[in-house]
Amino acid sequence: MMKKEFVVLVNRNGRRVGVVEKLEAHKKGLLHRALSVFIFNDRGQMLLQKRAASKYHFAELWSNACCSHPRPGEKILSAAKRRLKEELNFKTGLESKGVIAYRFSDAKSGLTEHEYDYIFTGAFNKEIDFNEDEVSEVRWISVPKLKKEIKNFPEKFTPWFLYIMKEGIMAFE
Repeated sequence: MMKKEFVVLVNRNGRRVGVVEKLEAHKKGLLHRALSVFIFNDRGQMLLQKRAASKYHFAELWSNACCSHPRPGEKILSAAKRRLKEELNFKTGLESKGVIAYRFSDAKSGLTEHEYDYIFTGAFNKEIDFNEDEVSEVRWISVPKLKKEIKNFPEKFTPWFLYIMKEGIMAFE
């Protein structure tokens, strides 16, 4: 039996307004804290992960290196580092790049990502020994090639990843 995970509910200004079980937040589309980590190598390539088939929503779609939620009482940067280690099995320094809010529904699962998402970037240059319970595949891709792939096959990517790329919260040169 899996232990229950909880997320921090926030208002549209990011202020905490409560705590709820993670699955309930996604069933009801409640606004909650999240984090997204973007990792680059020395060649300027971005690390993408394909979400595992076992994910309860947006499964088997490509996304940024790591996405998750801070636990109640957990600092957001600490949560980002924890999930990077849990999903991709490495540690690296992370830099905050801002916050973005969005709401996307998954037609397959009926769940909704309504998130106040903290964005981080970091660097890594070694082979990735990912957790197969979380990730089915990883790959490095240049940003120009990624932009072309997004244009031609947007359905292969998570909606929040597409939104973050479109909004240009980071300079993707």
